[in-house]
Amino acid sequence: VQLVESGGGLVQPGGSLRLSCAFSGFTFSRYYMRWYRQVPGKERELVAGITSVGGDTNYVDSVKGRFTISRDNAKKMVLLQMNSLKPEDTAVYYCDAHDNWGLDYWGQGTQVTVSS
Repeated sequence: VQLVESGGGLVQPGGSLRLSCAFSGFTFSRYYMRWYRQVPGKERELVAGITSVGGDTNYVDSVKGRFTISRDNAKKMVLLQMNSLKPEDTAVYYCDAHDNWGLDYWGQGTQVTVSS
């Protein structure tokens, strides 16, 4: 399994970004997909997750109503739409594929910076 994130960058407060995670490997549809973020000196934080068939999603409280996670199993991609961005959303964002045996596969991360 390989994951490649893209879509990060510099955005002003209140702006939007859409992160993408491209999955390479077999049976993407069986993985629970998650987005994490990490700030230097802090632990990695779970931001959002989506079940294998995309029926259920969950979010950390600080992004509810602003971020939306989605997946396209045919294209083997996971998206994170981020609206109303705040400076505290600044972090490196990582895509994670979690399988039924408890294994996790990670991408290399993409930097999101929210600043005026």
